[in-house]
Amino acid sequence: MQTIIHNATIVNEGRIFKGAVLIDGDRIAEVLEDEVSIASYSSSTINSIDAEGSMLLPGIIDTHVHFREPGLTHKADIAHESRAALAGGVTSVMDMPNVNPPTTTFGRWQERMALGARESRVNYAYYIGATNESSIPDSQPPIPIKLFMGSSTGNMLVDKRETLLRIFQHAAEHHLPIVAHCEDTPRINERMAEAKQRWGEDPPVEHHPWIRDEEACYRSSTLAVEMAHNTGARLHIAHITTHRELTLLGGNVTGEVCVPHLLFCDEDYPTLGTRIKCNPAVKSRCDRDALRRALADGRLLTVGTDHAPHLLSEKQGGCARAASGMPMIQFSLVSMLGLVDEGALTLGRMVDAMCHQPALLFGIQDRGFIRKGYKADLVLAKPEAWTLQQGDILSKCGWSPLEGHTFSWRVWQTYVNGQLAYDKGNIDDSIRGEALTMMHNA
Repeated sequence: MQTIIHNATIVNEGRIFKGAVLIDGDRIAEVLEDEVSIASYSSSTINSIDAEGSMLLPGIIDTHVHFREPGLTHKADIAHESRAALAGGVTSVMDMPNVNPPTTTFGRWQERMALGARESRVNYAYYIGATNESSIPDSQPPIPIKLFMGSSTGNMLVDKRETLLRIFQHAAEHHLPIVAHCEDTPRINERMAEAKQRWGEDPPVEHHPWIRDEEACYRSSTLAVEMAHNTGARLHIAHITTHRELTLLGGNVTGEVCVPHLLFCDEDYPTLGTRIKCNPAVKSRCDRDALRRALADGRLLTVGTDHAPHLLSEKQGGCARAASGMPMIQFSLVSMLGLVDEGALTLGRMVDAMCHQPALLFGIQDRGFIRKGYKADLVLAKPEAWTLQQGDILSKCGWSPLEGHTFSWRVWQTYVNGQLAYDKGNIDDSIRGEALTMMHNA
């Protein structure tokens, strides 16, 4: 049966208009604007969804998640986190390689793809991780590359210059973007040693942005940009956190900002503590506001979440002991809509950064836009005030740094490949996503 979503305010490709979308199977059959055309599809054989008062957006594409499977499933797994994604209006994810064992070979990548096919309620792709020892496999289409140029969760630091050059040359040859975590590990180690001398073996969490500071980020990002310029590779700097790094963007170098760094700043450590401890660190209000401005004017290309669940027991301690990372995917869209309401960016720019640009950057086929013939990945959001309680959280870790926050928007429905996967709090667990198809051309 066909489905028509009508009376919706559609936000797509820089336009906001009242209209309807006709779904046939897994595809968008028509995007309708005039009332005569919409009325022609009123039929007892068509499932009709009245979206009066709702916004209809392309499904969110989150290109930066850690669903932790395999090997770390005590804190998260594909089934739980993809359900949380559905509740957040996210229809496609790209999952990072620092699992156990790490996704650093073609065989392990194939195993994760099989896991995704079996467990993921949303569409999925997996990065392959670069290491100092391994080589990036040649495959068609090429697999997206995640490069850790700073130590973080998973022990996948790449710090040999000759290895970095080889990775960037491979990416340039295959016209494939490198997504890089940029922090200078020697700088961080020096600062941590000094912090322990000043504040004890486990320095209080408010010193985290002092240890993982602006200089650590800028040094590493500068090296990555140098490699990109020398090889012609496309570099996408992940989770930019400093105003200084924004000066490095342009040409074949683009940047991602993550939702936590748009929401929080160092003034939040006294109340939220290690719940907002992540790598790179949440930094100053000045940095946060600079990131918001750069997102609004397009200097920052995409928005991700860096959804990285840990158990609360693993978040105990300070800079040395508490795990870095937080769950965010279920509340990314409603958080970003809150920033739109505050005037931090336009609705069109938000959709561009969360839907359109991720699809374009990675060459994701037939997704990220509301277009005839594209996959029917869609989300309906409605204005509604509600306060996040622990019982609302679907991530396996069972907590959020946003608990107690009152949102002004709610995700109402999420469609994945034309199927109603999330409907006003109910999830159809029989639905599975599809592997994302990505093409990268010269």
